[in-house]
Amino acid sequence: MTNPAISPPKRSVWPYAIVTVFVLFALYIGSMVYQAMQTDVNLVSADYYQKELAHQQRMDAVARTAALPTPVQVRHDATSRRLTLQLPAALAGQAVRGQVHFFRPSNQALDFALPLQPAADLQQSINTSKMAPGFWRVQLDFTAGGQAYFLEQNLMLN
Repeated sequence: MTNPAISPPKRSVWPYAIVTVFVLFALYIGSMVYQAMQTDVNLVSADYYQKELAHQQRMDAVARTAALPTPVQVRHDATSRRLTLQLPAALAGQAVRGQVHFFRPSNQALDFALPLQPAADLQQSINTSKMAPGFWRVQLDFTAGGQAYFLEQNLMLN
């Protein structure tokens, strides 16, 4: 009897493929860890304590403004193109100083500030005819009687 020729067993590529995938995965994870270690992450600014104090003072001013017996009123009359700021009567007789900031979120170049100069009736009128139509953010930042107050209100001009 003749024996058929015995052929060598065929080698499978699967063990090599699995090992190669694991090695490539380990290299990928290693490169990601290296990249993450090289990234500078500064979550805290150098003067974070001062910024936190300023933020807390702003929050106190907002709370103080909300606690006034009558609210600060910001009204816009579209027909006369005038913005009227009305401070509460509780602030009468006190020296009121501050600023009115107009912020245009879509165009920083249009931002401007005006001094807060209320009349004896604690009212100030501002002409808005030269302001571009659209969305504005009005911030009223003032002091009266040694206390800080702050109000922010959105305004849509046509």
